[in-house]
This record gives sequence, C-alpha cells and structure tokens, in this order.
Amino acid sequence: MYVKVTRSGPRRYVQLVESYRDEEGKVKQRTIATLGRLDQMDGSLDSVIGGLMKVTGREAPAPTAPPTVTFESTRALGDLWALQELWNTLGFSELARTFGKTRHQIDVEALIRIMVFNRLCDPESKLGALRWLQTVAFPGLNPATVTHDHLLRAMDALMDHQAAVDAVVAKLLRPLIDQELSVVFYDMTTIRADGQSDQAGDIRQFGMAKEGLIARQVMLGVVQTGDGLPIYHEVFAGNTAESPTLLPTLKTVLERFPSIRRVVLVADRGLLSLDNLDALSEIRLDRGEPLEFVLAVPGRRYSEFTELLQPFHDTHCVAATAETVGELPWRNLRLVVTHNPHVASEAQASRREKIKALEEQAAAWVGKLDAQDAGVKARGKKLSDSGAKARLYHAVKDAHLAHIFRVDLKNELFAYEINQAALDLAELMDGKLLLVTNTPDLSPKSVVDRYKSLADIERGFRVLKSEIEIGPVFHRLPERIKAHASICFMVLILYRMAVSSSKCNKLMMVFKEVEGVWHKQFSGAAKVEALSRSRIELPGHGVELGLRESREIGALGKILTKQAVGIFVDAALPRAVRIGEIDSDASDFGKPCVLRHLAPLVVGQGKTSLRIHPIEDSTKGSGRSFGRGVLHLDQGDEERGPLDQRADGRGIAGTFDQIPLPVAGNNALGDLRRA
Repeated sequence: MYVKVTRSGPRRYVQLVESYRDEEGKVKQRTIATLGRLDQMDGSLDSVIGGLMKVTGREAPAPTAPPTVTFESTRALGDLWALQELWNTLGFSELARTFGKTRHQIDVEALIRIMVFNRLCDPESKLGALRWLQTVAFPGLNPATVTHDHLLRAMDALMDHQAAVDAVVAKLLRPLIDQELSVVFYDMTTIRADGQSDQAGDIRQFGMAKEGLIARQVMLGVVQTGDGLPIYHEVFAGNTAESPTLLPTLKTVLERFPSIRRVVLVADRGLLSLDNLDALSEIRLDRGEPLEFVLAVPGRRYSEFTELLQPFHDTHCVAATAETVGELPWRNLRLVVTHNPHVASEAQASRREKIKALEEQAAAWVGKLDAQDAGVKARGKKLSDSGAKARLYHAVKDAHLAHIFRVDLKNELFAYEINQAALDLAELMDGKLLLVTNTPDLSPKSVVDRYKSLADIERGFRVLKSEIEIGPVFHRLPERIKAHASICFMVLILYRMAVSSSKCNKLMMVFKEVEGVWHKQFSGAAKVEALSRSRIELPGHGVELGLRESREIGALGKILTKQAVGIFVDAALPRAVRIGEIDSDASDFGKPCVLRHLAPLVVGQGKTSLRIHPIEDSTKGSGRSFGRGVLHLDQGDEERGPLDQRADGRGIAGTFDQIPLPVAGNNALGDLRRA
C-alpha cells in the first residue's frame, strides 16, 4: 500500500493505492481511498498520519525549522601550508618549547608565526595581520582567539627571552654553515621610524639615511654567509656610526658559531678604519687561528694611496683593455687593486663633460658681468658677483665636483679655479677598487670576487625594505622595535631558504627546457607513511618544494602566486601517470590557479623514475613561452598503495587520482592523472 498522485485534467489528486495479484498472478493496483486534491491539503491529513504512527508504535517527528543557507568566503591555504612545513623543517617550531617554560598563558610561538607568515604573504601592521588572518586557513589556529594585545604581548615575550630565542635560531643555522671555511658579510642599513614622542632609551634618532636625507631612523646591522643566509642581526640607534659596530657584532657571531674553523669577514667601505684594522688583526678564533678579513677602502682615503698606486697605474692600467687585478704591500697587509678601463673611461668622459659645461656657464656669467661694468644694457635682471658665485656653487655641488671645481666664495668678485691635483687624483682612481686583506692564500682575483659577493647582502636589504616591508617602523618602545626587527630577521631566513631551495640542481616538474632531459631517477625514496600527509621538505627528503625563479623573486607569498612552481614526489605514484603539457612560464598568465583543497598524498612504495618525451610546440608564434613535453612516471612491480588501482583492477579516475600543488587558486597548475 502506498500513496499515489494522479492527474485529472489540470487537477492533481492524492490517492491511497494497494497492489495485488489477480487470478492469473499479474500485479495490479486498486484505489482504496481518495484523500483529496493536492493543492487543497493544508494539514488536514496530519491527524491521520499521527494516528497511524501511534497505532504502529512510532513517535511523530518533531517539527523542524526550514534549513538555512549560509555563505562563507574561501580562505587561502597553499602559501601557509608551504611556509608551515618550511618552518617546521628548519626547526623554528622549537620556539614552542622555549616559550612553553615561561609564565605566559598565550601560545607565543604561534603568535610569532602569524606575524612572520604575514610578512611573507601580505606585509601588514599588527592590526592588518589580524585582518589578514580572517582571510587565510592558518594551520592549527582559530583566528577568533587572536587579538592585537596578544600580538604585542608575544613581541614582549620575544624580547624577554631573546637569549633563548637566539640560541634556537643559531642551532638551526649551524648545519647550514660551512664549518671549514665560512665567508661572512657584514653591512648596515637605515630603517625609517615614525612618531614624534621621546621614550626612555629611545633608539629612534635622527641621522643620515641611505636615501641621502636626514630622518628619524634606526640602524640595522646584518651578518650573512657567502650563500646569502642571514645568521645574525643587531639593532642600533639611528645616529650610530658604522665602524664602531663591527667588532662587537663580529665577536657575538664567533661566540654563537664557535665550530667554524676559518672565518673570512667581508665588509664595505664605511667599516674601514685604522682602529678596526688593528683590532681585527688581534682577534683569534677558538682554535687560535687569526680572523681573516677583506675590507674596501673608502673614497675619502684614496689620497693616502697616491704614491703607492702611481707606479702600478702607469705600468698596468694606462694601456689596459680588460679588467686588471694586482696586489701591493701596505702596512703589513695586502692591498688588492682592480682596475676596469671601461668604467674609468666612462667616468673620465662624464667628469670632463660636466667640467666643460660648468666652465662655459661660468664664462657666460663673466662676460655678462664685464658687459654690465662697461655700461652695456641687457634685458632681464642684472647679475651680481655674489649671485653668480652662489649659482655656480650650487651647480658645482649638484655635479658633485666641489673638490675639483672650486668657487672662491670669500672673494668679492666672481672667481673660480680648477684644482688640478684633485682632478689628477680622481682620474688616477677612476675604475679602481682598493681592498685591504690579511688572507694569506686567496689570490687577488679571489679576494675581488669575495668582495663583489657583498652585493648579495644589499639585495637582502632590498628584500627587507620592499618585499618584507620592515619599515617604516611605527612602534614607540625600543624593545618593540627590536622585536619587530627580530621577526623580520626570521622572515628573511625563511625567504632565503625558499629561494636557495628553488635554485637546487635536482630535477623539477617545471622546466624551462624539457628537451635533453631523459630518464632521471629520483633517489632515496621515502616510506609511504612519510607521505600519508602533505609535506614539503628540503632537498634530500621524500617530498620537496621547488620554486623556479624566472626573474627577481619577491617574498615567498608572492613566489607561490606569481612564479612557476614544482613539487618533487620522491616515492611511487600510480603507474602510467603523465603530464601532457608543462608550462615553463606560468607568470604569463598572472598567478597560476591551483586547487585550494589538498588531495592526500597517499601513494605506493615503488621507486619512481621520470621520462620526458619532447613533442611539437604548437604555440610557436603565439607570443607565449612554453616548454612542452610528455612526462611519464613508471614503476616497478613492487607493492602499491590505494591510489594504484581498484579492487577489480580498474584504474581510478577521480579527484583523488590527482595530486594538486596546494597553492591558493581555482584550478590545478598540473594534475598527475592517469593517461
């Protein structure tokens, strides 16, 4: 017996129908009762339904409210997923143990992680970080429980336990530093500070900024290795001179990394002084070896080397057509000299052109003054000697030639002269770089190469200022400013490690050139348990994050959304997996779209080998840069996991047969799907 709706013309009726078998055994239906028109039923049958349920011993269902539909915004996950794994792999998670022994009731490590990840993904103020937190899926954290006060208290806790935090950071950095020979670079930069108030022990002081302006600022000193890895930082008052900071900073670095057997310090011009040279020569490492250094000579001290350089210049530089490197003794040290004739000729030509323009302008003003003295009338305002001197002086200053083109401001009449000695000295030093070193075995060319690597720390400063946005600083208290710098230093470490991982020589799933790559074997396959959850590890482990750098890379959050991205899976994948197309320039399309959700990386245990077969590039002439090929990942006959096949032997062709790279977006950048 069942309920049936029948139609009679435009009306629909509800009937109670019974099925039965006739004498011949055929199934037929007969109408037991007509319950009424469907459009006129307004609860009249509720009593009947209730009575039937009561007779059968069932409880009537409680009335329920109609379901409500709510809409929630999507949350970014991919960049945080990658950063979380990098954070744990490097060892920053040990900070939780450090702060776990303190009196703080808040999760200081998680709050610091929020501020660090925010600087990498979308640099904002502390209040801005809270707004950003509402748009992302932060691993293991409920954004509703985090407040602005929590972030500030975490910064205070960071400074209260600065020694313990520094010990954790130094511990995780030690395996990444060459213990035999470590070349370290030290330099300083200025960070603009906002605010007009004065605090006790305020480090926001007025000084000369790197932009050439007098501004309220703090000084930041950074030490990094030859590989670009930052290993130490220190915050100084904004009016601190650079040279006095070198020795204290260096001693602290040697105390934190005592196992380094040989250290070569490379520093810029502003850190060279006679006091520094004497003190650096007396420093000894734990094993008794002297500290070695390479320091650049500042231009203001070039005049001290005129007599020493003149014979070298006449012999090696005058007729040189390519870069020349030589060595001279100076105060029991080595003076390494490099001369670039092309730079020298360009500098001399530019200087002479400026001097000629200044002389022509000065001669025109002299002629006008003489004509005025002779009574010749001219249109416009009369020119005075003092006015001509002021105008010429400012023109000389703008041309940066005040030491050569001298305007006599004390003379009542308009007068100037060319300092020939200063001009000869400038031409002697054009195209030259002077380096002072005590390294006994480095060749002059190696010394120059070591110093030129110092430019990498300047790139680190640009990352701090432009990508990580360390400044301007809006904190007032000195300890908060130092905590802000410490957080940005952690950000720089993560950034550098991500970039260095992207430059590894292992095979990636995103290629610029697929031709010539054939049968590359992944080594050191990980156990299947290690891949039962999503992981990104450093080179040498089972799953590796690869970020190809197609141009100067921004912060990691921007790398993941703008650069081509690949991921290593060093374990078995389903057989006959292939990629039909490899896009080597994803940035041509804006940000690559990748699934937000993370399909589980549950794969088999077979060894995986990679083969790439180049195919015809069908996009030639389209203006886009593609590297195309068919990529096969083959397996042996070893045991495979659940993604390999169904119980009936048929292949899986569904969502979980894909391994999307977890970066925020809408579509998969590259699906590994059965062919």
